[in-house]
Amino acid sequence: MFRPKLPTMPQPTGIVTPPAVIEPTTITPGTPTTPTTPFAPAPASTRPTIQLTPGTALALVGGGTAVVLVVGAVLVSMLLAVAITGASVAVCAVVLRSLLASDNRRR
Repeated sequence: MFRPKLPTMPQPTGIVTPPAVIEPTTITPGTPTTPTTPFAPAPASTRPTIQLTPGTALALVGGGTAVVLVVGAVLVSMLLAVAITGASVAVCAVVLRSLLASDNRRR
């Protein structure tokens, strides 16, 4: 009753081909070839080159500054929200503690 029942493997249907035999190949060492012109000029690149003009450099600096200011403002506002939440939880804890202490004194 508690023994696992192992399923039987299904038999393959159709034409079954035997596995292919892989024969090892021999590696013959070759002679190293030296380039005929060791100082050949490099091929010209087809990518366009980026040229920074003073205007684009100023735009990049301005954009980077704006990103840093926005990220800083978001992080500071998140820190401020956490601080305000912590302070309000602390005030609630003090008020509850005083209410429970005054309730115990009356009894």
